[in-house]
Amino acid sequence: MTIKELQPSAIWGYFYDITQIPRPSKKEQRILAYLLDFAKQHNLEAKQDKAGNILITKPATKGREDAPTVILQAHVDMVCEKNADVTHDFDNDPIETIIEGDWIKANGTTLGADNGIGVAAQLSLLAADDIAHGKIEALFTVDEETGLTGAYSLEKDFLSGNILINLDTEEEGEVYIGCAGGKGTRAYFKYKEKEAPKKYFWFRVEVKGLRGGHSGSDIDSGLGNANKILTRFLHSLMRKKYDLILSEIGGGNLHNAIPREAHAILGVKERYKEDIRVKLNTFLADVQEEYRQTEPNLDIHLESVQIPSTVINRKAAEKLILALYACPHGVIGMSRDIHGLVETSTNLASVKMIDNHLIEVGTSQRSSVESQKDYVVNMVSSLFNLAGAKVTHSEGYPGWKPNPDSSILKLAEDVYKALYNKKAKVKAIHAGLECGLFLEKYPNLDMISIGPDMTDVHSPDEKMKISSVGKFWDYLVKIVEAV
Repeated sequence: MTIKELQPSAIWGYFYDITQIPRPSKKEQRILAYLLDFAKQHNLEAKQDKAGNILITKPATKGREDAPTVILQAHVDMVCEKNADVTHDFDNDPIETIIEGDWIKANGTTLGADNGIGVAAQLSLLAADDIAHGKIEALFTVDEETGLTGAYSLEKDFLSGNILINLDTEEEGEVYIGCAGGKGTRAYFKYKEKEAPKKYFWFRVEVKGLRGGHSGSDIDSGLGNANKILTRFLHSLMRKKYDLILSEIGGGNLHNAIPREAHAILGVKERYKEDIRVKLNTFLADVQEEYRQTEPNLDIHLESVQIPSTVINRKAAEKLILALYACPHGVIGMSRDIHGLVETSTNLASVKMIDNHLIEVGTSQRSSVESQKDYVVNMVSSLFNLAGAKVTHSEGYPGWKPNPDSSILKLAEDVYKALYNKKAKVKAIHAGLECGLFLEKYPNLDMISIGPDMTDVHSPDEKMKISSVGKFWDYLVKIVEAV
């Protein structure tokens, strides 16, 4: 079976089209051109703002002219992650999809269901001629994954409706009414290059096999962080007798993904090479036992390499390793208002050697409480300042405070009960949605967020439950009709 044979055919057909269009964050030109062409083909009004956001408007059907306008919103970009052994050019190659039972995934890359399925749902509603509705405004935002740029730049007079349905959550049957705010913290370590000493055992150590995941919604899942695991091993080698030397280090990629892989190239005195192998085997057994439930494929590989041309000076390497070892990762605090909701967290996302003899450490902090977000940002910043790094911050984005008295929430609850004879779960999410930024410019918006079942988003294991897409579609249609 292929995507085009799945039901409902309209939404799956558009999702297939979307998988064929490369759309990395900040490189969304082709998907935006596709949307404008779609509007032209369906004789729908479309406009685009300076940031690239597109709004396609569909008039009310006959007899529904007085119904409230409904804004449907999704972002067009996708997280681009792949397994190390997969050859894929996200700038040019389509996503290769695989159907396994009731799930659809990609072949070694992210699927892009986050948020391609939301875009597909918007297009299906805009194209449909058998759904009764008031005026629909379909908002397609850009660059959600790396900076929320589209939501930040949205103009205050771009939208006219006061009801917004965000299509960017990942659990069918759950209605989200709040989300965390976030901020990125980066640290830059300056180092000097030194000539690599002779008569050393040089080796590459690599942490791999981790699942990865979303740094918000998966932060409490007990997943391993490749950067933290690698640093634990490096820290254990910093005994003077080994005379550890660091030549190269790297791990992780995106600020909103828990890193799956990390590596370092190291040297120790030749006589200690067997000690290192024994130490690694012991360390690997320990961490595999720690993560046996959540990371069954965790592995650490060691192989000898040729002597590198240069190494990082000792003082800088020690400061970096100590800082990474001490840097917090994971849940900082749970919500006191909503049972089971992570309130505050931080993610040690990436370590990269960049130009000008700098090592960049990327982290991201989230909280549904603004003061707690500031607290954890300052905690991470203080650590890196003490280590002598230069610290910078992203602009950050606000959270979306839940409104349990929301009118669209009440309607959505009634619709779900009528459709499936059970209650929808009303939740807030520990992840960044664009809704908080929309509220800053449109304070009268009444909002909910819904979506189908997805797992392992922001990683190559991302997959979407096929049967849940049909339920999500039926639910969305009935909400729009009920409004």
